[in-house]
Amino acid sequence: MLRRSGWGPASGLRGVVAALSVLAAVLSGLPAGPSPQVLAAPEGDPVLAAAVAGVVRSAMETDHLRAVIVKVTRGEEVVTTQAFGTAMDGVPATTDMHFRNGAVAFAYLGTLLMLYVDEQKVTLDDPIDRWLPQLPEAHSVTLKMLANQTSGYPDFETDPKWETAFNADPFHLWTYEERLRYAFERPVQFPPGTNWSYSHTNFMVLGEILAKIGGKPLDVLLREKVLDPMGLRDTVQTQTSEIPEPVLHSYSSERRVALGIPAGVGFSEESTYFNAQWGTPIGANQTTTIGDLATTATGVGSGSLLSKPAYEAMTAPNLLGFGRKEPVCEPSCFTQVPVYNFGLGIIRSGSWLMQNPLVGGYSATGAYLPSDEVAIAVAVTYLPAAFDGQGVEPNAGDSLFRAIGAVVAPHDPPPPLPPH
Repeated sequence: MLRRSGWGPASGLRGVVAALSVLAAVLSGLPAGPSPQVLAAPEGDPVLAAAVAGVVRSAMETDHLRAVIVKVTRGEEVVTTQAFGTAMDGVPATTDMHFRNGAVAFAYLGTLLMLYVDEQKVTLDDPIDRWLPQLPEAHSVTLKMLANQTSGYPDFETDPKWETAFNADPFHLWTYEERLRYAFERPVQFPPGTNWSYSHTNFMVLGEILAKIGGKPLDVLLREKVLDPMGLRDTVQTQTSEIPEPVLHSYSSERRVALGIPAGVGFSEESTYFNAQWGTPIGANQTTTIGDLATTATGVGSGSLLSKPAYEAMTAPNLLGFGRKEPVCEPSCFTQVPVYNFGLGIIRSGSWLMQNPLVGGYSATGAYLPSDEVAIAVAVTYLPAAFDGQGVEPNAGDSLFRAIGAVVAPHDPPPPLPPH
């Protein structure tokens, strides 16, 4: 099966809109797991905090979640910060625990790109042959096409040989060159700019180019120009599997099929230290905390580091109605709709701006409603009963964000996911 550090389409890409996603059936015969334990920070709105807690407890029951950490802010006010459940058996989850943030890094790349546009170092329509002339269609692929997933570059993650290699060694550190070879063993899927298709290859390449533009390693540039200015102190880059303490441990069943475990047999394994470098550019493999995820939602969602034109270029619904299914790129390509349409490194869902990574047994969402200055950050892990017979779980962080958003902003809630 496919791992996904962001949303994708119907037949297996992680984090997809539900109607376009892998359906995750509940294995009702597996153990229910421990009762949720709640650790809460002081709350600015006890009534609303209690309502959020009720939503979380319900989701933990129905989606078979091991742990949930949540933070909700409105402007300068912290509505609630709470942790539920256990990081490991007997170890309560806490609000200061670290977890992988996956495709949240794409929003940082989009911000860095627009900072360079503001500084007049580049334009979005610059073709990438200026930096990487050896890549296919480099004279036609632009910076914008990498950032909004319209380049036509195949996703190395959908290559069966890459999938086999990952399942054989989920701790392997994937280099840029290795992933590039997997990506371009297949031809470009469509002429650049003519369709939309989710591809980790786009951001892998964009990260290389941003480092060349800035003249420094990507992790240094992100720290200097994005993370530090946003006030992110607990978002840490590493090329290894390291996670700072305290750690929110994760559990996955994604290798079930590869290991030949029958569908009727319960299976999950600790995946906390699976190497997640494969899904992000070199220099953007990060871990974070719920506090930093909420701060990111606000910083990216408000465009705090960008000019107004740059912010609008990054976040406007420019791709609504664009894209179509084609055999060469299915299930990664589909039409952009109000519940899911891509900006530059970010996702729009109704009025909300977000990213919703699902990687290595972690599901998280950071989302922002600009009109109300509301930020919602959610991180979840799973109990064995969450995984279906193919080892696939739902993106529970995304669905939980939507349920919380309906409580916190009932006049402009996140659009509901289509029925399964």
